[in-house]
Amino acid sequence: MSAVETATDEARRAAAAAIDARGTDETEWLAAQLPDRLPHLTLPAGPVVVVAAHPDDEVLGFGGATAALLAAGRDVHTVCLSDGEASHGPLPPAGRAALAARRRAELAAALRELGDLPAPVHGGLPDTGLDRHEDRAQDVIGELLDAVGAALCVAPWEGDLHSDHEAAGRAARKAARDRAVPVWSYPVWMWHWARPHDDRVPWDRAGVLPLTETAVARKRAALARFTSQLEPRGPGVAPVLPPQEIAHHTRAFETVIR
Repeated sequence: MSAVETATDEARRAAAAAIDARGTDETEWLAAQLPDRLPHLTLPAGPVVVVAAHPDDEVLGFGGATAALLAAGRDVHTVCLSDGEASHGPLPPAGRAALAARRRAELAAALRELGDLPAPVHGGLPDTGLDRHEDRAQDVIGELLDAVGAALCVAPWEGDLHSDHEAAGRAARKAARDRAVPVWSYPVWMWHWARPHDDRVPWDRAGVLPLTETAVARKRAALARFTSQLEPRGPGVAPVLPPQEIAHHTRAFETVIR
């Protein structure tokens, strides 16, 4: 094993430990009053492409804004790079295939809750292996940006500590850069491992998108569709998204990094 591979493995183990550790309580984030500290952003007028590493990322990070855009008659398109087939740990091939099919179906149902969205583009890339397929991910994203004439690309944040989220963010940034399309990044796991004023977060580039009650309600309904992630993964095994994590993503605003 090379030194680079060893360093990568160590970084992944450290990131997994941060994500598996007890996270920051939502009350601490609410007390930070981010909408008072960060600039308020305006949703764009042109077509938006929302990138996800796994089914549910696009709803967790940008579902409320997506619902608001659709309600305003804007075009939103989504691309999901993997099917999330590794969310329940090691499974036999048939089990992974069944979980992938279930998660695709959950995503389709969730997107319908947000509004009249086109069917998502599926990249079909391996869950937990996006960093080995970034070139293909970049191509998939770029093809969609071109097809819809995107005015904005929204993708997972490159500093989220989840290797798939970070790879998806890098691929989106490269694809958008080649087309001079601006990028907004949404955090997912950051709310778990970071804390207000955390110097690992580029707060100087962050902004908030206030959401209406209707948009939040649509997002909640969409998140409820991801039952595979909300239910225990097995006897004594917690859900991927327990209630304390969902609380981070059902605020009256969403946060992006520009």
